[in-house]
Amino acid sequence: MDKQHIINEIVRTAEKNGGRPLGRQRFFSETGIKESEWYGKYWARWSDALKEAGYTPNAKQGSYEEGWLIEQLISFIQEIGSFPTFAELRLKARKDKGFPSHSTFARLGNRIEVAGKILDYCHQKSGYDDVISICQSITSIESKEDDEAEGTDDSILAYVYLLKSGRYYKIGRSNFVGRREYELSIQLPERASIVHSISTDDPTGIEAYWHKRFKDRRKNGEWFELTGNDVKAFKKRKFM
Repeated sequence: MDKQHIINEIVRTAEKNGGRPLGRQRFFSETGIKESEWYGKYWARWSDALKEAGYTPNAKQGSYEEGWLIEQLISFIQEIGSFPTFAELRLKARKDKGFPSHSTFARLGNRIEVAGKILDYCHQKSGYDDVISICQSITSIESKEDDEAEGTDDSILAYVYLLKSGRYYKIGRSNFVGRREYELSIQLPERASIVHSISTDDPTGIEAYWHKRFKDRRKNGEWFELTGNDVKAFKKRKFM
């Protein structure tokens, strides 16, 4: 991948977008050009690439990117008539190369948080009554209670976390990492703190993966005596 081709694609996609250059995530979705193909190779920052292509970086690029992701979800909700599961998002991305990957949507939060953001967006516009109805069912009290039953629905974005207490680490899963940290901190004799958490739509499977990977470090139950390299390996993953 040469530098000029990337610059040409920045210009092309910006013109297609009304003269506004795309953010990193959307640029990848539109062109297939990975961050690794330019980061540290041609430019240290995406803003540097935009400047070389002749554009002034948009200070509000981050919020614009989130808005675009929400628009993609709204269109997909209207297409299938329901709130999508992560399996449906994966399938859509495979069929439609211009649609973001399910891991890209993970940055918007868990299912309830995403539904709330979509509602905020739709309430500012007209013509989204169907989407509002679907998302309101997700953010209802009943849905919140259902989401607290960990790992029971593959549409829920949950977390596999690494928690440290003293010299030992716990690898567990939860829909609400902060709440789990608090619950354990009042039960353990030493202070407990979350080292890192991995977003996932398969908390049971990903938790089992890490338990198996560190089986030689297991001390008791979900508690392990990990090395610095073990912790680094876990922290490298943001989504699985």
